Amino acid sequence: MTVIVRDLRPDVPADTEGFARVRRLALPYILFTSDSVRHNAVHVPAEARYRPLVAEEDGEVIGTAQVHLAHDSAEPGQGLVNIYVRPDRTGRGAGGLLLRAAEEHLTAEGATRLFTWVLDEPAHRAFAERHGYRSSRSSHFLRLDLAGAALPALPETPAGVELRTAADFADDPRPLFELDTETMRDEPGDIDVEYTDYDAWIEQYWKHPLLDRDLTVAACVDGRPVAFSVAYTDGGGRYSTAMTGTARAHRGRGLAKLAKTHSLHRARAAGLTEAFTGNDAGNDPMIAINKWLGYEICATEVRHVRELG
Repeated sequence: MTVIVRDLRPDVPADTEGFARVRRLALPYILFTSDSVRHNAVHVPAEARYRPLVAEEDGEVIGTAQVHLAHDSAEPGQGLVNIYVRPDRTGRGAGGLLLRAAEEHLTAEGATRLFTWVLDEPAHRAFAERHGYRSSRSSHFLRLDLAGAALPALPETPAGVELRTAADFADDPRPLFELDTETMRDEPGDIDVEYTDYDAWIEQYWKHPLLDRDLTVAACVDGRPVAFSVAYTDGGGRYSTAMTGTARAHRGRGLAKLAKTHSLHRARAAGLTEAFTGNDAGNDPMIAINKWLGYEICATEVRHVRELG
């Protein structure tokens, strides 16, 4: 039995379904579907040099890698590679083969520093360290039992604030783009990210197949969104928060909590049963909101970095 590494074929359902299956088994806290894998492969901007890879054994996809440059950062030369292998197919060399192919690709594209997320488990951390990566910041995955847990009551909406959904901005989503751009600048992380291309944002994010516009809630002042909670759903009862944030001038009013609470109530009313979110370990305000909502930490991952000589 030989393991080979090759490019994902986004137009082949067996490839995209296999990629999504590996991610669901290895990383069940993030939503992946065949459609979302295909969408990312096709719509990530060309300057990212995005190259999704699969490791295949006897015709079965057993490992995956997402490989690209941090094209939306002002600092050049930063590469990202995230590798996951089916838990029941480890020990076959798939991870090492994927990493080597990823590093060769990113080095050829001019990367001088590589970032990867690694689950905070001994085998995963040992793999990263063995290949020259050092640990950096950490982040938590959190889960909420939407079907069984009691959600907090809906907070009172402040005077002058109106709640709308992303569906209400279908004719002109630019205000949501502008809010997304501002909140991303303050998102904790190793890489500063800024969205500057509205058309690329439309293709990559607004048209993302997991985006649930009816469950994405924005708090608006004078008709413009100033806080929001972006919801993804997979069509199978699972919900995930893709982003929650508030414009700087409106922070400290509880608007992010308001938007997220309304989104979760909507999700439960729609029959969704399981909710996930993620938090940088140092993002105390958002951690406090999620604990208030009833989320519990279910896993932790650690960012690892490798400097290329």
